[in-house]
Amino acid sequence: MRQDSILLRPAQPDYSEGIVFARYMDQAADGFFRFMLGQHAETIIASAFHEPEHSLSYEYVTFADLGGEFVGMSSAYTGSQLRGFSDQPLERAAGRNALRLKCMHTLLRPVFRILNSVADDDFYLQGIAVRPNLRSKGVGSTLLSDIEERAKLSGSSNLCLDVAAKNIGAQALYARRGMVESSQWPNTRFLPPLFVRMTKALFAPKYRVVNHVPLH
Repeated sequence: MRQDSILLRPAQPDYSEGIVFARYMDQAADGFFRFMLGQHAETIIASAFHEPEHSLSYEYVTFADLGGEFVGMSSAYTGSQLRGFSDQPLERAAGRNALRLKCMHTLLRPVFRILNSVADDDFYLQGIAVRPNLRSKGVGSTLLSDIEERAKLSGSSNLCLDVAAKNIGAQALYARRGMVESSQWPNTRFLPPLFVRMTKALFAPKYRVVNHVPLH
């Protein structure tokens, strides 16, 4: 597949696109959203999709289009944007499932705490997914290149993401893109790590030039 045949475009605040996003996002998160929101996860996410300033908003989503069909997506935002996110759009969309959502937030609070370590000047890749039959065909690489370019344009210092510790294949893919392991969660010798934070510096560090005065 030629990569120049893959078109990338920002998501639109449309319910049908929200359904597509919800399916890809749950795929990227290994079923986490279905676990958190229950059997109506797709419709809940799609209903909140059109609202701004939350982690599942269309504002931060890019779709990969091939021949008029969505074949992949990415969701990413800056650390400073993350600080301003609200849970209210998803809670409103959850309706009768809002209580379940709040309970799951409480139960999984230690997991969500990992996001507190995303710095304001980081660009955080929340999720990336590709249609299964098109993996290793260039769709993921095209999305990752776009994410890195967007991260640089945002002025972010680092691109970072969290990947399941057991997902060795994904870690190898990100490593080939220049990302390195920067931390693990939980960081304790008593429990095995569940997530690995991988990071890539986007700009070379700036060194201070010192003028040496010869000694006489």
